[in-house]
Amino acid sequence: MLAAYLVWKIITQFSSVQNLSYYKPTTVVIPMAPRRIDHVASKPEMWKHLKARVEAKRLKVEMGKVREDQECLRVEQRNLITRFGEIERQYDELKQEAEMIAKQSGLTRIKLGLMLGILIAREGGHLVQAANLTRFLGEIVAMEKASAIHRKQMQWSFFEQNFGDF
Repeated sequence: MLAAYLVWKIITQFSSVQNLSYYKPTTVVIPMAPRRIDHVASKPEMWKHLKARVEAKRLKVEMGKVREDQECLRVEQRNLITRFGEIERQYDELKQEAEMIAKQSGLTRIKLGLMLGILIAREGGHLVQAANLTRFLGEIVAMEKASAIHRKQMQWSFFEQNFGDF
């Protein structure tokens, strides 16, 4: 309003000084920033757009929930993979122990068979055969002791390599 008055004042003074008749101070139009006019749609179109916006918001919320669920599934999958790895490691250890027990059982059967053969040979008076069986039994026992010592040394070196000094 003030700007319109100032423009009118300037024009009237200029026209009186210059005596120009075509500058008449009637109405002055001052250009203004264009107003923002919202598109006024018919009611059915407006409801369509409103429904679409509501549906889009609902879908975004659902997608967020799905993302959270997927992340939970990924975490559970990682946990299951680590658990399966642990179970597989334990399976391998048990398999090795079962093989070792089977070997020990086989050696024990052989030793018992040799001992029985020694007893039968001595009862029958076959001292040479008893001596050969006794020597063979001694070699098997010595071999077992050597492998046990070697196994302990391997276990100790494995411990030192993996765990160092405590």
